[in-house]
Amino acid sequence: MGPVLAGVLQLLALMVALALAHKPLGTYMAKVYSSGKHWRVEKWIYKSIGADPDTQMRWPAYLRGVLAFSAAGVLFLYLLQRLQGVLPGSLGFSSIDPDQAFNTSVSFVTNTNWQSYYGEQAMGHVVQTAGLAVQNFVSAAVGIAIAVALVRGFARSRTGELGNFWSDLVRGVTRVLVPVAFVAAIVLVACGAIQNFSGIHEVGQFMGGQQQWNGGAVASQEAIKELGTNGGGYFNANSAHPFENPTPFSNLFEIFLLLVIPFALTRTFGLMVGSVKQGYAILATMATIWLGFTALMMWTEFAHHGPALQIAGGAYEGKEVRFGVGGSSIFAVATTLTSTGAVDSFHSSFTGLGGGITMLGMMLGEIAPGGTGSGLYGMLIMAIIAVFIAGLMVGRTPEYLGKKIGTREIKLAACYILITPALVLILAAFAMALPTPANSMTNSGAHGFSEILYAYTSAANNNGSAFAGLNADTQWFNTTLGIAMLLGRFLPMVFVLALAGSLAEQKPVPVTAGTLRTEKPLFTGLLVGAILVITGLTYFPALALGPLAEGLAS
Repeated sequence: MGPVLAGVLQLLALMVALALAHKPLGTYMAKVYSSGKHWRVEKWIYKSIGADPDTQMRWPAYLRGVLAFSAAGVLFLYLLQRLQGVLPGSLGFSSIDPDQAFNTSVSFVTNTNWQSYYGEQAMGHVVQTAGLAVQNFVSAAVGIAIAVALVRGFARSRTGELGNFWSDLVRGVTRVLVPVAFVAAIVLVACGAIQNFSGIHEVGQFMGGQQQWNGGAVASQEAIKELGTNGGGYFNANSAHPFENPTPFSNLFEIFLLLVIPFALTRTFGLMVGSVKQGYAILATMATIWLGFTALMMWTEFAHHGPALQIAGGAYEGKEVRFGVGGSSIFAVATTLTSTGAVDSFHSSFTGLGGGITMLGMMLGEIAPGGTGSGLYGMLIMAIIAVFIAGLMVGRTPEYLGKKIGTREIKLAACYILITPALVLILAAFAMALPTPANSMTNSGAHGFSEILYAYTSAANNNGSAFAGLNADTQWFNTTLGIAMLLGRFLPMVFVLALAGSLAEQKPVPVTAGTLRTEKPLFTGLLVGAILVITGLTYFPALALGPLAEGLAS
């Protein structure tokens, strides 16, 4: 079997698996977030934190819950890292430096999981399991909660109530993430991923010295890092490491995990707003972009010109031979079109245009299908923009799902789509203009600029993957990337919740002959076009200086 055919068959198998899981998982999540009953374990949690899960919240109260919980998470994880040297299970590792502890705590709480350290050489079992793994669950649950709040804004009328943040958070963990991650971890252990709490041990000679490896609860953390679109690796090589991702089957399974909830949430959305067809329209938009990017990535990596690449049958540099070009291309697109950031190959080693595709996937806002929750609410924001554009074209007040898109709504949506590009481009410009940050680049020219651009794109979009050539463990990058992650996560949430509250206060608008049918293929095409045009106009000059210049020159 040729490598191209193998890649195509993997993609087809993945599509079938996602299609089979879409309806049951999406329906189940709709029931989870619509139920009025609480499990016993959930009642214990509510009592321990002093929360009333039945109190309905308006958007400012919902936002305060999100910010307070996230701030507590940052503080707890920061202190855990700073105290690692005196904690049991530290494997002899010292406490983490202040700037790196800040960066890592912000990274995992914001669902970014950017890592400027070697996991197996810096973090002991306590920090990995009690700190990082826990944040993998709760940060993903926060994202789903925000998405559900926005969906309620469309579904409800004449009220500003969006549900209860504490109830949405706890249910996301106990009813969705923990059960699925538990089964996924068992599958990964069966594939060969390790799951233990062993210490550091010698494994033999390597280049004249002893090679050492430490164990860990890897399979369980790997499962939630993919399922929750987190991405942080137990080991520095991330999902390219055989302890995390042993076989081609586990590789495909991990891609399935990082896509399954974001795609299934479109059905949850359709059921909660009372129109499954609306969910299918959003799903079709996501799937169109994802398949288009995947096909383009496989083409660039298999058919790139150059005698060495043609003889090898593809661009194999930086890719695991266990997965090949096809599996690596599918993974790279999936991880950058979601907010995952996990890697099974090194994106810096992709062809110039291939590296640009990974960057563009994040620049779209990671909405095809995006992160757990963040993909859905990001796509719904773009749907509002597309409806507004359509309204301008025909001279009508735009409407979406029975709600008028007025001045307030479009301003909030515009602020949402502007904040992330502003963070990326401004911080990248400062990093290139100042003398010290540029010293962290391994490469010069277009590829060196791509390293900087990729880092801030990854941080501000809460992705967490890296271009692999940038030394980001400096005070400048630890601090500025941490700030980008914080602002890129929570400022958009402010606009999303404010928009949800505004929509929930409206009374429904009756459908007329002039109403744009947003469940039709025409709207799907309009939405895809709006996403690509808005992103292209925003990022094209920066892309032209980096990956496009490199790709055209090679």
